[in-house]
Amino acid sequence: MGGTRRFRMLAGVALLGIVAGCAWVDLKPQGEKVRVLSKSEVGRCKLLGQVTANTTATLGFIARGKSVVQEEVYRLARNNAGGMGGDTIVTKGPLLEGEQSFEVYRCINP
Repeated sequence: MGGTRRFRMLAGVALLGIVAGCAWVDLKPQGEKVRVLSKSEVGRCKLLGQVTANTTATLGFIARGKSVVQEEVYRLARNNAGGMGGDTIVTKGPLLEGEQSFEVYRCINP
């Protein structure tokens, strides 16, 4: 393999590694008002429904950082919950391959 080709390949792999650590999901205004709580904290809240959020967990053969993927999934779920009129989300299960389900609640003025 030539030196230029090897450099390009290494640069591409390095770029994928950097991008794998970046978050791409913006929190929308309605999502900014939504918080993440535990099931024990929503006893007096009104259940509105559920959402499932997913994002890319890998870029090619490179796994993205779990904390970055989790943050993106939270942002997506918060955005969706805000669109439903919710102000709180509660995880229903673990993050698996970039996907997680949440219950959506209205806790303020239920």
